[in-house]
Amino acid sequence: MEDMTGYPLELTGDNIPMVSFRKVRKSYGALTVLDDLDLDVNSGEMVSIIGPSGSGKTTVLRMLMTLEEINRGCIYVDGKPLTHMPGNGGLVRANARHLHERRVDIGMCFQHFNLFPHMTALENCMEGPVQVLGLSKAEARDRSEELLELVGMIAKKDQHPSRLSGGQQQRVAIARALAMRPKVMLFDEVTSALDPEVIGEVTNVIRGLVSEHNLTMLMVTHQMGFARDISDRVCFFYGGKIEEQGPPAELFGNPKRERTQQFLSAVREAV
Repeated sequence: MEDMTGYPLELTGDNIPMVSFRKVRKSYGALTVLDDLDLDVNSGEMVSIIGPSGSGKTTVLRMLMTLEEINRGCIYVDGKPLTHMPGNGGLVRANARHLHERRVDIGMCFQHFNLFPHMTALENCMEGPVQVLGLSKAEARDRSEELLELVGMIAKKDQHPSRLSGGQQQRVAIARALAMRPKVMLFDEVTSALDPEVIGEVTNVIRGLVSEHNLTMLMVTHQMGFARDISDRVCFFYGGKIEEQGPPAELFGNPKRERTQQFLSAVREAV
């Protein structure tokens, strides 16, 4: 059993990060995907994660969504443990009930939209607030219509996903995630499955969220220009660790680490 001595029951003090990875390790057999990761994301901060395939980028998001169980360490959200819970005088592995309760604080938009095909855009957005949060249908409808308006999809609220373009479906997926009023929003390559001409639809929505809403956001992306334009901080992952991180202008304009330089050079040559 993992020794959780030294991991606090709750983070305290000034400026508690909204998300905190403490020595988080994830491995599959002999393959280590995340290697004792330490990462703090402050409230209201937009952090982009870049790096080559297999560097652990998406695993970070999957850990936060509790879609994968960590092997070691602890993840905190809003100062409280996500992957663990109080027990036996310290922290023990979280049970299903704890994970379910804490997961409500986190919203995620995937590369593939995962909308319910039998539901309209509005019904997709209403489902979570009604079934999980216990909102009345009237409350959920009002909230969902407000968010569909925010992402520019109110005119399509009665359409099923099959009648929507990829960009439109992704915007509905963003509204659906926001309908749960998460403290943290995760974006996993949300434009990579889209045709080039509609990528702007989705990136403009995310830009609006960054500029107008005090959401904490983590985004995995291969769009370097978008990451540079929208982020407060960019983390370059390599080999399951943060190889280098910093403000976008600094990391893209004057990378210090050789691996970062090689990656950005290769990306520029591929464009």
